[in-house]
This record gives sequence, C-alpha cells and structure tokens, in this order.
Amino acid sequence: MELDVLALSDHSAVQLAKSELLQCLSLACGEEVRSTGASTLTLAVEAAANNGASDGYHIDVEWVGHSNRVTGTNPRSVLFGVYALLRALGFRWIRPGKDGELVPCLKAAALRPVHMAEQAGYPFRGICIEGAVSRENVLDTVEWMSRHGMNAYFIQFRDAFTFFDRWYSHADNPLLEKERFDAEAITQTVRQEVKRRGMELQMVGHGWTCEPFGIQGKGWYVHKDPVPPSVTKFFAEVNGKRELWGGIALNTSLCYGNPEVRAIMTDAIVKYAQENPDVDVIHFWLADGTNNNCECSLCAQKRPSDWYVDMLNELDEKLTKANLPVRIVFLVYVDLLWQPLQSRLKPSSRFILMFAPITRTYSKPFLPEQPWKTPLPDYVRNRLTMPTDPAENLAFLEKWFEQFDGPSFDFDYHFMWAHQTDPGYYHIAKILQQDCSNLANLHMQGMISCQNQRVFFPNGLGMNAMARTLWNPKLSFEQVAQDFFRDAYGLDAYDAQVYFEGTSNLFQIALLRGEKPLAERQQAAKTLQKDFEALVAAVQPALTAGRASVVSCWKESWEQLALHIERNRLLAQLLVTLWTQGKQAAIPKAELLYQWAQAHERRLQSCFDVFEYISTIRREIMNAPGLLE
Repeated sequence: MELDVLALSDHSAVQLAKSELLQCLSLACGEEVRSTGASTLTLAVEAAANNGASDGYHIDVEWVGHSNRVTGTNPRSVLFGVYALLRALGFRWIRPGKDGELVPCLKAAALRPVHMAEQAGYPFRGICIEGAVSRENVLDTVEWMSRHGMNAYFIQFRDAFTFFDRWYSHADNPLLEKERFDAEAITQTVRQEVKRRGMELQMVGHGWTCEPFGIQGKGWYVHKDPVPPSVTKFFAEVNGKRELWGGIALNTSLCYGNPEVRAIMTDAIVKYAQENPDVDVIHFWLADGTNNNCECSLCAQKRPSDWYVDMLNELDEKLTKANLPVRIVFLVYVDLLWQPLQSRLKPSSRFILMFAPITRTYSKPFLPEQPWKTPLPDYVRNRLTMPTDPAENLAFLEKWFEQFDGPSFDFDYHFMWAHQTDPGYYHIAKILQQDCSNLANLHMQGMISCQNQRVFFPNGLGMNAMARTLWNPKLSFEQVAQDFFRDAYGLDAYDAQVYFEGTSNLFQIALLRGEKPLAERQQAAKTLQKDFEALVAAVQPALTAGRASVVSCWKESWEQLALHIERNRLLAQLLVTLWTQGKQAAIPKAELLYQWAQAHERRLQSCFDVFEYISTIRREIMNAPGLLE
C-alpha cells in the first residue's frame, strides 16, 4: 500500500496516531504501508476557539490524492480521529489486549472514503484505578481508553501500591505464588503512557489526612507502628478519644478546625504540585469512612463541609501565590453530602466538584424526571444514615449546586462492586448507559468511573456503553447493545445478546444483594437452575458455531461465554442453597465457586478480577440482609 502520512506536530499523541494508523492499515491490507508520496494523509492539530479544551476531530479522507486530512482540536483528539477512521474501516477493540482486536480484511486499492466530524458530548470521560491489577492490565486499560475516546486517567494515591499489591501478592488466590513488584516504577510508566496519549493525568485523592503527618497511607491497611502524641493531637476527637479510626490511617478524620492541621495539609498539596508538574488534576479528599468526624468544641462549630471549603480556599491562595495552574478536585461524598452552611468557595477557575454517591443502589439509574420529594435529613454529627436511593443522592447534590456553579462530574462505582452481582453484565450496563446519558440533565459534565480494570468477563458491553455514551449522550442503549454484540460475537450475535440479557433478568441485582425480601428470593430459587439451563440450551447451537470461528476475536468471545456458563452453574447452586437453607449450608457451595474463579484466573486474567469477585460475593451475597442463619 502506498501512502505518505505526515504528522504536523511533534506531540507524542500525534506521533502515536501516525504509527497506529500505519500499523493497523498494514495488518488489514496484508502488506506494509510504503511512503511514496503518491497519496498523502495529513495529521494536524487545529484548535478551535476554545483553545483546544474540548475534544473533537474532523476526518476528510478519500485515500487518492494529497487532500486527505485528520485534524483534532488538540493532540489527543488527532489520535481519537485516527481511531475513528479505523473504526469506519471495520477495526474494533472489544476488550483490552490482542485477543480483543478485530482486524478487517481490506484491499488497499478499495479503501472506502471517510468523511466525518464529531465533538465529545462531555469534557470529563475517565477511569480511576481500582481492584487488583498488574502493570499490563493498567497499560492495556489506558490503551483501550484512548481507542474509545476517553480522555482522563486517575491514579489513586501517589503510587497506587494497594491495587498492584492485591494482584502481585495474589490475595484470595492460593494457587498463585506471590511476586515481587515496584509500585513506584509501574506508576511512573503508567503516568508516561497517559501523557504520551495527551490524556489528562489525575492523581492522589486518598492520603492527604495521613501522609503529611508522617503516617503511611498506601491503602486501607491497619497501621501497626506507634503514633507519637505530636501527631495524635491532630486526629479527630470521637467519643472523647483521638486515635486512628479502626486502626486505619486512611479512615481517620482530623481536627479540621485546627488551623495547624489545615496548614499542614494544604502545604503538602502545594509541595506535591511543585514536584509533579505532569499532573493536570490533583484530587484533595478527606478521610474515608463515615460518621468519624471530630467532635471537639472547635470543630463542632461548623459542619465538616464548612471546614473543607475553608481548606480549599486556603489551598487556592497558596497555589496561586506559587503560580501553580493545577486544578483541584473536591468531593461530595458520605458525610460531605451535607453542604456547608457558613463557608463558601471563593471565585476560582481551579476547582472541580466531584459527586461520589458510593452508597447508592445500582438497581435503578439516576433519572432527572424523578426528583427526591421527601425533605433531606438533618446533619447530626456522627449519627448519619447514608442515602441509597439515586434520587435522594441527587437531592443532596442540588444543595451543593446552589453554592457552586463550576465544572463537575459524577465519580461512580458501577464496575466497582455492583457488576459482580449482575452475572449477565447486561442490567448494570443499561444502568450505566442511562446514567451517562442523563448527566447533562443532572448538571454534570461527565464521569470518572471508579472501577476494577478487569471488567470484560463475561462481556465488555458496559465498558463499551460507557465510552460511547460519554462521547455521544444521545445514543440509545438498544443501539449500543446491538452494535456491541455484532462486533464482539459475529454472525450469531443476537443469540449471545439474548443469553446475557436473560441471565441478568434471571439473576437480579436486587435479589442477589438482598434488596428484596427473603420470600422473593426463596420463590426465585425454585426455578433458578432450571431457568438458567433453558438459557444455556437456547444459546448452545450458536456457542458451538462461535467456538469454531476462524475470527480469533469472535472465537475468544464465545470461549468466554462457555466459561461463563460453568461459573453461573456454580453460582446458581450457591444461591439456591443460600436462599433456602441459610448461610452455613451455603458455605461449601461458595467455596466451590471461589475455587473455580481461582483456578481460571490465569486464563481470564486480563478481563476477570478474581480478588474483587470473591470479596464481593462474600460481602454482598453471603451477607445480604434477611438470610437464614
């Protein structure tokens, strides 16, 4: 194939766009692309009036001649445009890694013209690291994101140690031997790959309440070393004591009314910003956990959210004085759902509001036409009940929006735990897609998904739905689902879609998580296994054909569906026993399910997080409300 690709920018994202285009075309056409000058395709940044802040691209490609162009409003958008061009030619990236790539068979002389122009529907389209991950898992996720138009990656903590530790120590999988790793080195590599693609790098969040005071905060670990009185005096006073909350530094609130505490925290953030100029956005969070705030006479004068706003204002002044342009994310989360009454953020373009409704149910979506009708509960320090209803969560957010009219995004957890209690991944994908579509009507400008990275088993419908809808909120779930299954499963895609939708309908999130009475769960148990086997019988002909496919991407999708059937049979046995005989009788069935997951982790490593799966089954299903003991 003869094509001269000219990259009119030295930016690494544009250079990557060039190499990706040449490599993919060579694969699809079965021959190396040669730069002859007979035809030229230009890659260029053409920033719009918004100075390139919004992501968008324009593609005008006929292939013959010298007028072929792919332009973007910023360097990463040039890369997005190249991937859009490749999608128009038939390329697909179903899941991270090589076995998720669908490469079309193309003839260089018959490449179809592509003319399109698109702009992202939301400015915030990102993923936050969570779960148990390897170096390759995270790098594959970042690559998958850029191929699907997502523009931000958030690395929690300073080096994401806890997430790498879960994988390399193989927590909850005795079949694998512990491995050595260097979290700092891996994190640095990830940072470089994020910036290489022109994506926004977001960092930290957890740790500001302990690291500046000399207490390590790499994860939710019990702190075993003695804490000197010079530090404990800064801890929140709860029930008359100043001590680590449950022994865990990250969960320990501080005495935010103490100006010395605020100064130490804000100085640490300024220092971090000075030492990390590659970081575009720093998350400034308070302690994790709930009902753990300081009760001393000073702190009791204002709500935690008031003291939080005071710190944000102090931080803005210090960053401005140091001439540091970094943006700061502040969060509306658990106790901070209750808006400040006395303090107000001063005008600044630095701040981004992050709404983190971690206690919401994922059995239903955020719907703007269903506002919360009941008055919100009063703030009673350390005696709060967190909201589960999506509408009530939004009612709390509206109170914040009465004070803050700057940029905001939803920081949500669809693929943190809830997906593990939706065995078909269909219902949670629909909830996620609806939430993404509704964000603009809820006065938010996108989403950062706090999630496991390995969430493509049994399918990647939810991830595909999230990426596509954050780019284009006008898409319908039905169209997204139809497109995904066609791309991922080939000729018998409809049979796969029916199987997964039927599985989600059968194994309902509300049943598995105990959101419905035990009587309803017991009623479902009567036919659960029989009904699942009916789904298996219906998909069997397509499954047999799919496993024999010569298209490796489709073959792998069907092979994973076969493994999914094995796992769900064990899950059905567990649920029937759990719902009819109680927890103790179900323990052996649960162990069989865990052993299956552990035995298949190497096979499904890139797409199935066994650590989070087992922990979620134990917490959400085995300890769901209302079970027989």
